[in-house]
Amino acid sequence: MATNVKHESREAYQASHTPDKIASRLEQGPGSVYLRDFVYGAVDGAITTFAIVAGVAGAGLSAGVIIILGFANLIADGFSMGVSNFLGTRAENQLREQTRARELDEIRKFPEGEREEIRQIYAGKGFDGELLDQVVEVITSDADRWADTMLQEEHGMTLQHHDAMRAGLATFVAFSVVGLVPLLPYLANWIQPGFVAQTFLWSSILTGIAFFWVGAQKARFVNQRRRIGGIETVAIGGFAAGMAYFIGALLKGLVE
Repeated sequence: MATNVKHESREAYQASHTPDKIASRLEQGPGSVYLRDFVYGAVDGAITTFAIVAGVAGAGLSAGVIIILGFANLIADGFSMGVSNFLGTRAENQLREQTRARELDEIRKFPEGEREEIRQIYAGKGFDGELLDQVVEVITSDADRWADTMLQEEHGMTLQHHDAMRAGLATFVAFSVVGLVPLLPYLANWIQPGFVAQTFLWSSILTGIAFFWVGAQKARFVNQRRRIGGIETVAIGGFAAGMAYFIGALLKGLVE
């Protein structure tokens, strides 16, 4: 069975790497992926909301306080993170465009100096002699291609435009949805008193599941095993929650 799967995967890989398929993908360019923004918001939403739950529970305060503080965190902190990601992504896009405009201006005003930069960049990649001359000639024959090359090679920037509004929205939605998980047992008891016998225990279990799922998704960005990524996020979230619970219990003792 494993041999068949491997063989099928190889065939699928070869089918997706025909000259036509490759040309089509390159023409379309890379698409924007907002999973990073979603995971970013989800991790923070789960950790901060459960930290509030743990801290209030450690202080021995009522479930009503947990719900109020939890929803205040979901709305205020979630909005703050979404706006911050929006502004950061927009600033990155603006910096890319500003740098590209500056490169185009330098190409117009100082073409020889910019051409020498291209020569040295590709000489550093191992090109030399006539081949290096041809590469420099091809790249510098088109101003847009020339500027794009400088963006990537000199400034280390990507050419991909990331939609700032979608990035911020993905972060806010993830924060709000995943951050709601620790509050679910308390909301259930608020709607139907006594429905959940041990609210903090069930909040911990549900949050642990959310932590593991978020960590498994996060692992995709670093080529990490999903199980390891899930366990890692559970450990980090659990540590943060433990500190919050301890601080809540400590403050309760100090106040009393």
